[in-house]
Amino acid sequence: MKIVWVIRSLIFMVVEFSAIIVFSTLGSLLVFTPTPVRYAYFNQMVRFVLFSLNVICGVRYQVHGKEHLDLTKSGLILARHESAWETFAFQRIFPRQAFVLKKELLNIPFFGWGLRMTAPIAIDRGAGRQAMKQVLDEGTERLHNGSWVVIFPEGTRMPVGQLGKINAGGALLAQKAKVKTYLVAHDAGLCWPAKQWIIKPGVVNVYISAPLVLEDLNTKDINKLTKEWFQSHLSEKDIEKDSG
Repeated sequence: MKIVWVIRSLIFMVVEFSAIIVFSTLGSLLVFTPTPVRYAYFNQMVRFVLFSLNVICGVRYQVHGKEHLDLTKSGLILARHESAWETFAFQRIFPRQAFVLKKELLNIPFFGWGLRMTAPIAIDRGAGRQAMKQVLDEGTERLHNGSWVVIFPEGTRMPVGQLGKINAGGALLAQKAKVKTYLVAHDAGLCWPAKQWIIKPGVVNVYISAPLVLEDLNTKDINKLTKEWFQSHLSEKDIEKDSG
């Protein structure tokens, strides 16, 4: 482990947490403003965090397939989850969006408070069918009212080179809402691994699929395509790191 990575990561953590505290505290003044206003405000924090990540830790990103996105309409994103990085970067890559996430995150001081103001779809994972109904109902409402929705079908951050079980929620929402649905893979875990704080310099590659032709697909088909898309974009470096 290079000591310079440790030092830079510590500096970035201080900068990141300071930004979250400042933006969340000041953002409380916007509590009665419309969601797009609050989202635009917190998006400036995201811009600052990603800028700091690049300057301090040397992490930047490159998007492949952005031409596939139809930015004139709301879309559903079924994305790979292997880092904290995508929770920031997706807000810069895609239009205004609502993340499907576990409601416990909203209780984290400052971070959760700011997150709550961006109107995510916060679910109780232990609620079973009720949680699924919430994803379908709130997800459809968001999509039909101008927001994009991001779902991580694996349900949690996964180690580099390892795929989790693809859950059905994303596929069911795609079928119910009938909006353009994109598969998104990336390799952010190579720079900022899940549940680790030491960040390594590099370029995060993000891969966006063409929209799925939902008329020809059932839930099982969508999950199969999602798994294949994630699998096909696990680089050899990902797999080598996971096995070594």
